[in-house]
Amino acid sequence: MARIPDAFIDDLLARSDIVEVVGSRVPLKRQGKEYAARCPFHDERSASFTVSPTKQFYHCFGCGAHGTAISFLMNYDRLEFLDAVDELAKRAGMEVPRSENPRSAQQQDDSRELYSALDAATKFFQKNLEGSEKARSYLDGRGVDEENRARFQIGYAPDGYSGLRDALGKDERRMKLLDRAGLFSKNDRGHVYDKFRDRVMFPIFDRRGRVIAFGGRVFEKDDGPKYLNSPETALFHKGRELYGLWQVRQANQKIERLIVVEGYMDVVSLFQFGVTQAVATLGTATTPDHAELLFRNAPDVFFCFDGDAAGRRAGWKALESVLPRMKDGRQAFFLFLPDGEDPDSIVRKEGAEAFDERLKQATPLSQFFFDELTREINLGTLDGKARLAERAKPMLAQIPDGAFGDLMKQQLAQLTGLGGNAQAGRPQMPQRAAPRAIQPAAKRSLVRGAIAVLLQQPSLALTLGGKHHFQGLRLPGVELLLELLGLVEQRPDISTGALLEHFDGREEQASLHTLAAQTLAGDEAIWTVELHDAVGQLEKQLLFQRIDDLNAKQRQQGLDDTDKYEMRELLKARANLRL
Repeated sequence: MARIPDAFIDDLLARSDIVEVVGSRVPLKRQGKEYAARCPFHDERSASFTVSPTKQFYHCFGCGAHGTAISFLMNYDRLEFLDAVDELAKRAGMEVPRSENPRSAQQQDDSRELYSALDAATKFFQKNLEGSEKARSYLDGRGVDEENRARFQIGYAPDGYSGLRDALGKDERRMKLLDRAGLFSKNDRGHVYDKFRDRVMFPIFDRRGRVIAFGGRVFEKDDGPKYLNSPETALFHKGRELYGLWQVRQANQKIERLIVVEGYMDVVSLFQFGVTQAVATLGTATTPDHAELLFRNAPDVFFCFDGDAAGRRAGWKALESVLPRMKDGRQAFFLFLPDGEDPDSIVRKEGAEAFDERLKQATPLSQFFFDELTREINLGTLDGKARLAERAKPMLAQIPDGAFGDLMKQQLAQLTGLGGNAQAGRPQMPQRAAPRAIQPAAKRSLVRGAIAVLLQQPSLALTLGGKHHFQGLRLPGVELLLELLGLVEQRPDISTGALLEHFDGREEQASLHTLAAQTLAGDEAIWTVELHDAVGQLEKQLLFQRIDDLNAKQRQQGLDDTDKYEMRELLKARANLRL
């Protein structure tokens, strides 16, 4: 599927009223030109969450949450980007341009048929559960009541090789569809038969509540696998999905934590006992996609594994996936259970409160990280300390910039005795560098001021007429300012919100949102003068920078005729500035 064009996103945001989108989910009160509410993304008593109809974006001064109508739907309704775009486009009566490929319409039809086939299979399994004394007795014995059977749409695949095929595979086309949905297997002689036989069936839902696959559990452990999952299909990629996430979203208006367990029955049992934040990976280790999905839905993630060597390996694999996503404000914990226990058995024996107490005692990621790395290292020796540093540094480098990453590096320094100050032997260097630090700070505010004006009203960039000549000026923020000017020139009607959407996922995004959220003094006429003055000053600074560069070149190697001509012209221009 091709990427959705930027022009469509701009148009979609222009046709969507963010006040209407947010206001349909959060009670807003008018405050001057903006609207305010208590932030839906963190607990607060006063209203620090604002929505701007002119800038078409929201910002919370308490927790820093910010974005456009698209990101609001992603964060509040917990939708993926494409699903949020779909939802917004539906409201605006627009068709999302999925692909330039003429086959895309056919692909969408195929997907709809696959969803329909999987839904029919779900109903078939549920109906068979009603008629199976064996399956219902099994669920009764595990304490799964009717409410949770319905919540998870649990069913039963009958024994025999053609129950599903006979019920649903009524013609060749239906047979192919069910096969593509991952519901059939084929033997060496090419004979097709039901993949799931004599198993309790757990439908796997996507983030919009549609069945995309199944997990089947045997009644008693035999030679076959305890759990059998659907194969990868056009709709199902096990490394990207979490069993139970749809049910967690339905059960919790605000998800404070997610508990990652290993089996379907672990999730169902925890729900049965009122622990409605459990999800399971689908027979695979925690992947980076899982980690992203977990943190998109909750700030705190608890990984709950067996306490044996395999469980600790699974924990370490999870740590490797979450470490690059540990932005400030996120937390990960590891709970290792006693031998022979799993979340299902523990919650039955001890109840929900005792399980919750275990979670409170879970090992924080930071402790698990250093415990595991030092498990077989003797920190009493220099060799041991060097080995720890060698193993830890590349992993710590993956942590996003922020307090958590700094503290982890500080902890490594304490354990190894290796400080982070490479200049320790040359104390005179900071004194030399200090006078230079004053000048860029003053210049940076000039660039920052121009960016703030553009974010206040992007169309002011057009008043420059494309005439701004400070490309190459070595000042922080100059490249960003030029990029913003270029974006507005290419898309003259772009709103502040759409402009910020362009920087989604980039490191500049947070500071741009902070600047955009500020209320600038003055009006359009004053902002226009400020922008023109800033650009004029930057052009002068480029002139002085080029003169300095040529003077340095003259001292080092001399100037050729072209350089000398350029220097004369620059000196003339400088003289004119001083007249």
